[in-house]
Amino acid sequence: MGGPAEPHEPRGEGAGRPRDDDENFGFTDPAFDEDPEYARRRGSAYSDGPGFSPDAGYSPDAGYSESAGYARSTAYRDDDVGDEYEAPVFTEEELEGLGPEGGGGPRRVLPLEDEPTTLVARYLFPTERYRGEWKRHWIHLSTPLGIGAGATLALGYLAGFLTRQNVNGLVTVAVLIWLAVISWVAWKVFDWYFDRFILTNKRVMVVNGIITRRVAMMPLLRVTDMKYEQSALGRLLSYGTFVLESAGQDQALREVKHLPNPNELYLRVVEEMYEPQAVEARLGKDTDGDDA
Repeated sequence: MGGPAEPHEPRGEGAGRPRDDDENFGFTDPAFDEDPEYARRRGSAYSDGPGFSPDAGYSPDAGYSESAGYARSTAYRDDDVGDEYEAPVFTEEELEGLGPEGGGGPRRVLPLEDEPTTLVARYLFPTERYRGEWKRHWIHLSTPLGIGAGATLALGYLAGFLTRQNVNGLVTVAVLIWLAVISWVAWKVFDWYFDRFILTNKRVMVVNGIITRRVAMMPLLRVTDMKYEQSALGRLLSYGTFVLESAGQDQALREVKHLPNPNELYLRVVEEMYEPQAVEARLGKDTDGDDA
């Protein structure tokens, strides 16, 4: 190694710069150890005191805190690593609002019965898929039931009045009139019971009549427009009138009044028209016989 004035062999980037060119140069040369001026300048350029402080530049308590910035108890837990995912469990009360009664969520559109009644089965052919049948809403009987109740009150009062007047012949007439009215009301009730709206995967039908049977049908493929109407009372009691439009001029089935739960029935018919495969998949039935 040469004297103090000789250049040193480079040992790295910037190692060949003269010592006097940079006061803050951190390289220590043993050749300058005995130079008091060098020792003084070296002590002022590099100091462990005010120029560098391990406590000021880096503090485990200030820059890193397990309790504030990084909490093992809340954000991340070592004991949770490797645990299997567990699906959340909901109670029936929590799921109540997702059903049809709660007004939200998807509805399960299923037939009312798995098989048609004997009254309806005779009108279905073997390759047809039964979707449900509905009687008209009880409001359909409001007129005959009202007439029967009014006739009972009026004729009962009239019969009592005529009895007090000792007019027995007119009392008999009043009783016969009352029996005729009640018989007509009973007829209407039976007719209501045998009146059915039927939905299959191929058509909609209306079957009614006690002695004279009437069967009206419309293929789903010919339905060009469908709507239902509800009055204020209909919305309150949940019934409505269905209006079906078809491509043909002669419409055997156009307006069906007093059908119960019209919104649900509307969804059933529309789903059968536009998503028949989804209905089959949900009901767990194959479609092999549909096109037979």
